[in-house]
Amino acid sequence: MNSSDLFAQARVMIPGGVSSPVRAIKPYPFYTASAQGSTLVTVDGQQLTDCCCAYGPLILGHAHPAIKKAIGEQLDRGWLYGTPVPHEPEFARLIIGDHPGMDMVRFVSSGSEATMAAIRLARGFTQKKDIVKVEGGFHGAHDGVLVQAGSGATTLGIPDSAGVLADLVAHTRQVPYNDPEALESLLAKDPDVAAMIIEPVLGNIGPVIPDKNYLQEIRSITRAHDVLLIFDEVITGYRLGIGGAQVKYGVTPDLTTLGKIIGGGLPIGAFLGRREIMELVAPSGPVYQAGTFSGNPLSLAAGIATVQWLHAHRNVYDELDKKTRAIEEGCSGNARGSFVRLGSMFKYFFRPAPPRNYQEVKECDTAAFQRFWTKMLAAGIFIPPSQFETNFVSAAHSDADIEKIIMAYRSCR
Repeated sequence: MNSSDLFAQARVMIPGGVSSPVRAIKPYPFYTASAQGSTLVTVDGQQLTDCCCAYGPLILGHAHPAIKKAIGEQLDRGWLYGTPVPHEPEFARLIIGDHPGMDMVRFVSSGSEATMAAIRLARGFTQKKDIVKVEGGFHGAHDGVLVQAGSGATTLGIPDSAGVLADLVAHTRQVPYNDPEALESLLAKDPDVAAMIIEPVLGNIGPVIPDKNYLQEIRSITRAHDVLLIFDEVITGYRLGIGGAQVKYGVTPDLTTLGKIIGGGLPIGAFLGRREIMELVAPSGPVYQAGTFSGNPLSLAAGIATVQWLHAHRNVYDELDKKTRAIEEGCSGNARGSFVRLGSMFKYFFRPAPPRNYQEVKECDTAAFQRFWTKMLAAGIFIPPSQFETNFVSAAHSDADIEKIIMAYRSCR
């Protein structure tokens, strides 16, 4: 059965025919039959070089042998117990060791769940009600953060959501990215802010990269106003290096959220922070959080295998950076757009200069992007079907893959 037929069936039973909005490609999405390394194979028989990497988790590529082995070994022992498992303290020790200033971690089932719990915890710790987010920052699909959100919400032109209560989002303040003065002004006027949550690098509309010292400035401002700083590193965690953006930029938040890469391609999330904050999480404290699939043994096994591989092959980050640099150099000489990259994250924006914030990202020529995306797919390159999503390369992308990507960028723009 081909993709068109499958989508015709799905749209009758599944809202919009897809399980996540960004997959709603017109006139219909392709369906993947299998994947290996850097390549997706569709049910229609097309082989695609994958620069989406499942929106970030697959830093080692598809079906990596080390992860496959870890999952297989765990499958032989069972895949859900509803009890603690030995992998939990093992992985906790590994993650905490990679994030200086973080003392404890709680595993959950998704990045969205991690950010939701971190915000609840910040409110419980500070006994204050409001939060601050950055315009265009995406922190999952829960009510309090679906205000000028990035990712699929921006792509669809509905950065807010029906069903979100006005009196709930009234407690969500917003400031532009790369604008510390706006944050200082807001916090000076609102003494009831519990926390600021921020993607240190805007990944769901980008990448949009922080100005020099921006992250250090917001750390100083939040500390001065007794506001907790939450780094949402669901995308950047282990993507920008061991320890993510907070290690790369030398900024220690009060709480961190992780997901994507730490599951090795299986569902997972985690939030971690200082001991005095984390000890408020139930059952040791009054901030409730629970989940049947939290600490799932399969996800933990895959995550441990991934992070251990990254520890053993730290040079992979330099290699990934070289790959995106090669793509950037191959795309040079076109004033119509701008190429932005950071490590293994990259994007070609249909805007003359790299955007510094959400408002500038929205100035991109989305119609030009859609034409470009269609041409890229025809050329055998799958990039996220949105101007507002980051592209990725993985350890599995070969020199031949990179050359293919470069040639496609040159011909399709």
